[in-house]
Amino acid sequence: MKKLINEKIKATWFIRYFGLSKVPLIFYCRPSVIKLTEEITIIKIPFKRRNKNHLKSMYFGALAVGADVAGGVLAMDLIRKSGRNISLVFKDFKADFLKRPEGDTHFTCNDGQAVKNLIDETTKTGERVNMPLKITATVPEISENEPVAEFVLTLSLKLKMKKLTN
Repeated sequence: MKKLINEKIKATWFIRYFGLSKVPLIFYCRPSVIKLTEEITIIKIPFKRRNKNHLKSMYFGALAVGADVAGGVLAMDLIRKSGRNISLVFKDFKADFLKRPEGDTHFTCNDGQAVKNLIDETTKTGERVNMPLKITATVPEISENEPVAEFVLTLSLKLKMKKLTN
């Protein structure tokens, strides 16, 4: 039976709903999912007036949103698939801006297997665990796979304990 709604469209709707209800800046930047598997996530932030700076390149705040969403969506999807009740947060953020992004920007995170291992570790130990995620930003319409920015965000996961009720 053919799926009625494409997985990429469902994931894009999820991101936008999450943005609208929890983090409005994500919604404002209008990210969309290009690819989402257990190994890799590619998120696109469109190059529109709302995301530009005074030099007519993508504003660094929009770039930060793209990196956050690329790493966050990968982790959230894997946590959902694990069936475990795990909270996630990014505890730090490092960025290297290499070139001016002057087009739709793609944010790629290839750390799916490492995130799965981190989910298993926090489940076994019950402790908070941390791991750096690497996200690379490119502008495929201008320079194929040449990075315009590189990010490292430290993903922090913790198993949520069930509350006892009397």
